[in-house]
Amino acid sequence: MAMVDEPLYPIAVLIDELKNEEIPLRLNSIRKLSTIARALGEERTRKELIPFLSENNDDEDEVLLAMAEELGVFIPYVGGVDHAHVLLPPLETLSTVEETCVRDKAVESLCRIGAQMKEKDIVDYFIPVVKRLASGEWFTARVSSCGLFHIAYPSATDPLKTELRTIYGQLCQDDMPMVRRAAASNLGKFAATVEQSHLKIEIISIFDDLTQDDQDSVRLLAVEGCAALGKLLEPQDCVAHILPVIVNFSQDKSWRVRYMVANQLYELCEAVGPEPTRTDLVPAYVRLLRDNEAEVRIAAAGKVTKFCRILSPQLAIQHILPCVKELSSDSSQHVRSALASVIMGMAPVLGKDATIEQLLPIFLSLLKDEFPDVRLNIISKLDQVNQVIGIDLLSQSLLPAIVELAEDRHWRVRLAIIEYIPLLASQLGVGFFDDKLGALCMQWLEDKVFSIREAAANNLKRLAEEFGPEWAMQHIIPQVLEKINNPHYLYRMTILLAISMLAPVMGAEITCQKLLPVVINSSKDRVPNIKFNVAKVLQSLVPILDQAVVEKTLKPCLVELSEDPDVDVRYYANQALQACDQIMMSS
Repeated sequence: MAMVDEPLYPIAVLIDELKNEEIPLRLNSIRKLSTIARALGEERTRKELIPFLSENNDDEDEVLLAMAEELGVFIPYVGGVDHAHVLLPPLETLSTVEETCVRDKAVESLCRIGAQMKEKDIVDYFIPVVKRLASGEWFTARVSSCGLFHIAYPSATDPLKTELRTIYGQLCQDDMPMVRRAAASNLGKFAATVEQSHLKIEIISIFDDLTQDDQDSVRLLAVEGCAALGKLLEPQDCVAHILPVIVNFSQDKSWRVRYMVANQLYELCEAVGPEPTRTDLVPAYVRLLRDNEAEVRIAAAGKVTKFCRILSPQLAIQHILPCVKELSSDSSQHVRSALASVIMGMAPVLGKDATIEQLLPIFLSLLKDEFPDVRLNIISKLDQVNQVIGIDLLSQSLLPAIVELAEDRHWRVRLAIIEYIPLLASQLGVGFFDDKLGALCMQWLEDKVFSIREAAANNLKRLAEEFGPEWAMQHIIPQVLEKINNPHYLYRMTILLAISMLAPVMGAEITCQKLLPVVINSSKDRVPNIKFNVAKVLQSLVPILDQAVVEKTLKPCLVELSEDPDVDVRYYANQALQACDQIMMSS
């Protein structure tokens, strides 16, 4: 008897847990649907489990979301693609619930299943689901239906295709703004499946209605439709139908719509082609750069380099550059920051002369901006300018500003400069670096902020890699080792950190002669923090040094530290001794 009852057990557990008052238990049982389906077998899953899920009216969104997600990958458990249609009823129910994330997940799962279904099954089962949802009494069903048309349409017969296009047109004129929003945001996907002949007439007509909607939330989604439709239409149709809409949207009374245009303008330019861009979209873009809403200016400023690449240098200098000058002193720091993040990319577009005359003054004003992010964005892209104007001019004009930033009161600005130094060094060359930047690199080792000191030590290592051990031996090592006598223990710790980073670059000989004696000497320091850092550094030096040096110099020092009164010093010294023994054994 037990053998007969056993297959019923998983479904019994599921039903019990699904009806449990505890949400985690209900959630757990839903997440185990695939396990239960495997236990039941394909036929019983189709006949018992799926109908049970269709009737399940759980009111907890988290449980419903998990169910919508699980059903999307359930085709193998119901007997493959031939039986995929049995999964549609529970997902259709989930597509009508009030919670948006549940509906979205249900639509995503329906699309995933629909994409794998056979054409006949799409016509027999999937399209009726779309039609039922689209004519649903409650707006949630109609919202969900909008995301399914692009899956249903390609497999439909001609009469059904006509019906689907008509239904979509009705959804775009629905009384509820939420439905019109969903129709507007899915229009691009649906249009991509519609035949060219119907695209020009019916879809463009639908699109025109959406662009004139009285709700700005619908119009701003229609902006995305501009870019999507533009890619599907012939260039002349694009100019006739899409271009006037973009120009109107760039002057829309709602700043959100103008913001969307500013964000999408580069894609829209690609859709309409170069000539209409020059004649119609440049004035529209200039208007957006001078918009009275800061959010719109931020979006437009962030696209300035991309937009200039489409134009000739003359047009960019004539129309865009005056706006860029205005934006560089904009009242909003976020606008200036957005501009600073892309403006360096304009240098290759405008060429050397225009960069020197027009852009360099703007770079300098942004480098001296009171807002740290603006300065950071300029510093991190300096190499783009260097490629255009050359190192001499760059150093004359921008280097004084960089030196000033190296002493900036905001530590994040100093940090950005440090991280940029190795790149700057490789571009400027060793001679220039020694004259102008060498002293700064040493100064940072004694900064008040630990992150700066740590970055400064790493910076020295990267410079040693760039210019080689001989250069480092002359210009870095002596100054670093001098600082080990600093009266403040935190700065002495930084030097130990710098030694551990420089040692692998410098090699065994220099490490043994110059760096190791300083570390050994520091083991006599009166501060425990220094002593246990000595143990850590010695541990890192073991793989670099010869075995004889390890036995003769390193180990005695570590043994002495392992008997220190401080518990942390003893711990790290013992850790280092164990590491020594392991390395010795392996070699």
